[in-house]
Amino acid sequence: MEQKYTVDARGEQCPIPVVKTKKVLDGIQGDAEITVLVDNETAVQNLTRMGKHAGAEVLSEKKSDQEFQVIIRVKDQKPSETQEETVECIPDVRGDFVIAVDTAIMGRGNDELGKVLMKGFIFAVTQLEKLPKTMLFYNGGATLTTEGSDSLEDLKSLEAQGVEIKTCGTCLNYYGLTDKLQVGEVTNMYDIVETLAKAAKVVKP
Repeated sequence: MEQKYTVDARGEQCPIPVVKTKKVLDGIQGDAEITVLVDNETAVQNLTRMGKHAGAEVLSEKKSDQEFQVIIRVKDQKPSETQEETVECIPDVRGDFVIAVDTAIMGRGNDELGKVLMKGFIFAVTQLEKLPKTMLFYNGGATLTTEGSDSLEDLKSLEAQGVEIKTCGTCLNYYGLTDKLQVGEVTNMYDIVETLAKAAKVVKP
């Protein structure tokens, strides 16, 4: 039976959210889910890093401007018998680069394979040591941030860690998806051009 824990670390700065969560994690035996409430993106980044280092599944979501939820799931966990490790705080793991996505498929050839590759690409972005500053979605890429997308969980996790998720409003309107946006914010062509022009590097799958 899965055990459930909640850690309220709102109002706390690093390393306190990580320390509180690690204390709960170290005492768990078996399967468990820890829900951590924090109010800043840096805490989400450090909790994500700690959870992945512990071999856990980590999901996160931005609930509002100052409300974030991080869910850490472990399987067959054993109580830690090691001495308490030093908790390292990383100020911000975002780099000065932008990812521009203009299609829901990756590469040319088979479209079904292309969808699988794009889902894998977005998941791989969540695993980067340095996260992008912004991810832009336009034309067919706009469907990835809307209802029914297989990548919503990963995109919400990226947003919670401070990555700006921006989708072209004209594109959403064209595809009839204006009311279906599930993550990030609506943007316009002026902002897209300005974001691309200011980026140190642009990555396009």
